[in-house]
Amino acid sequence: MKQVISSPAAPAAIGPYSPAIAIGDTVYFSGQIPLDPVSGELVNGGIEAQTRQVLANLQALFSAAGVRPEQVVKTTVYLTDLADFATVNALYGELFGPPAPPARVCIQVAALPKGAAIEIDCIASRQA
Repeated sequence: MKQVISSPAAPAAIGPYSPAIAIGDTVYFSGQIPLDPVSGELVNGGIEAQTRQVLANLQALFSAAGVRPEQVVKTTVYLTDLADFATVNALYGELFGPPAPPARVCIQVAALPKGAAIEIDCIASRQA
């Protein structure tokens, strides 16, 4: 059975989708952009602040789903500027580091919702 997962510590969906969906032991997390969960507004401060907010939003959803970062098996990182890759990679590695970081795709896109510079989605396994 499909279970909708959300958290008051993560932004509400800005469209007709769920922040996360669990089916059995697999949890699919919708792309998180750097929205402040209280105001619903994009955070200021450039790519570092935006990346930290995206990771915080994901962690809030992980907690609500009952998973830990090490149970994430796949991520997709969307950047509006690949010149930000090194900064994002360093911060990403703080959450998804060794010994077994998830599989990942990182791509540059023309634009993201609300003018965000970064979005990350992921899949986790509660068995991992």
